[in-house]
Amino acid sequence: MDYIKINENDNVCVALKDLSKGTKLELDGESVVLTEDITRGHKIALKDLKEGENVIKYGSPIGHATKDIEAGSHIHIHNLKTNLGEVLNYTYHPENGGEELPERTPAEFMGFVRKDGTVGVRNEIWIIPTVGCVNPIAAKLAEISKKKLSGTVDDVLAFAHPYGCSQMGEDQEATRTILADLIKHPNAGGVLVLGLGCENSNIGVLKSGYLGEYDDKRIKFLQCQDVEDELEEGEKLIEELIAYAGSFKREKCSADKLVIGLKCGGSDGLSGITANPTVGLFSDILCSMGGTTILTEVPEMFGAETMLMDRCETPELFNKTVCLINNFKEYYIKNDQTIYENPSPGNKAGGISTLEDKSLGCTQKSGKSKVRGVLEYGERVKDKGLNLLSAPGNDLVAATALAASGAQIVLFTTGRGTPFAAPVPTAKISTNSALAGHKEKWIDFNCGVLTEGKNMQELAGELFKLVTDIASGKQVKSEIAGFHDLAIFKRGVTL
Repeated sequence: MDYIKINENDNVCVALKDLSKGTKLELDGESVVLTEDITRGHKIALKDLKEGENVIKYGSPIGHATKDIEAGSHIHIHNLKTNLGEVLNYTYHPENGGEELPERTPAEFMGFVRKDGTVGVRNEIWIIPTVGCVNPIAAKLAEISKKKLSGTVDDVLAFAHPYGCSQMGEDQEATRTILADLIKHPNAGGVLVLGLGCENSNIGVLKSGYLGEYDDKRIKFLQCQDVEDELEEGEKLIEELIAYAGSFKREKCSADKLVIGLKCGGSDGLSGITANPTVGLFSDILCSMGGTTILTEVPEMFGAETMLMDRCETPELFNKTVCLINNFKEYYIKNDQTIYENPSPGNKAGGISTLEDKSLGCTQKSGKSKVRGVLEYGERVKDKGLNLLSAPGNDLVAATALAASGAQIVLFTTGRGTPFAAPVPTAKISTNSALAGHKEKWIDFNCGVLTEGKNMQELAGELFKLVTDIASGKQVKSEIAGFHDLAIFKRGVTL
């Protein structure tokens, strides 16, 4: 397969490999001859288009032609412009919405059941600084304590970040919320909350207003200014946490306990054709078993948002989704930024031309199921099934937000590749086989085989098996490399 027309209503097709000028394409009983060389992932006009005419891909407009375009020509940023505008009013059309998926018998995985009933897929010790000032202490404690691991404890990880002080208002509240979310994350069998003592988001503040009830054997606190030797005191506390976490053993758990984050980055023209729809099928499979998936990166819903809105299970969720979208647009406007200035240089090199082009491919990760929850940034997931989460498109910030909302694993599709990792296992899924071969130490799963004759249903089943294996202890490539990142969404001034 050298090219694909994604939807019967499209007036473009996408090259699945590099194609030469003069190549004849046979589609719908008609022939189109390429007028120029076309790179893999890029769009080809299937008919003559007039200036101002909509370009249709995925069955929807992805922008309009900025000049007359001849059939067989390359369509990209040189002759295509977005149709997107400012804040919009929306109407709920549930008749166009998602599917009620047939229930499936849940699969099983081997997880760690915590005292509050939540389930972790790792049994790690997390050191979480309340403020960036103590990042070096956290890193040193992790280095020292890795040598003392025992029992079923997987690792000791320090999550550095630059925040926790010199913040104000909602920006400071968001930092505290994310820190509290991670402190209570079930992938951590034990947590050392490491404070300085004079910061805004200090230990006392977190205890009094953000953590609620907690297991004092699982969560320990150390305020560095209060002790003579913070490394000595920290080592003692981590030894206690290792002993406590080591008492947990993996046990059989139903897949309805899984919460999986869905994210893409370094996308290319194949993202919406191979990896993202495969992840969407995975999402539908898990949701049909009573499990949970979370889709985020709101700016990459712009242009495809009405599809998600119509899939909302209730009018209340529709209204929440409208706010999710328009509040993010207001955020852009408030900061004097263009709403639709999204596709990165890498996206464009890979064949993505406009934000609609990117969004219609991005939202393929949500599958076809109904939206059953809409979450604010930092809000923990409560409703099983597909959830939408407010967070930006930035890879590290969005992936951290997914973990903070309760995702035990993040599935990350990419056409360009990236080595980063969230605080939780982050499985990299390539859109093309060239990337999978070139970056074998980054990529965990290859969806590029879909262009080589592989069946998507079969591939989604293989991806589901990989996820349950990861949930049962199989390390992803970024874990093997020792990569773990934490990034908080900063929206306010720095004092």
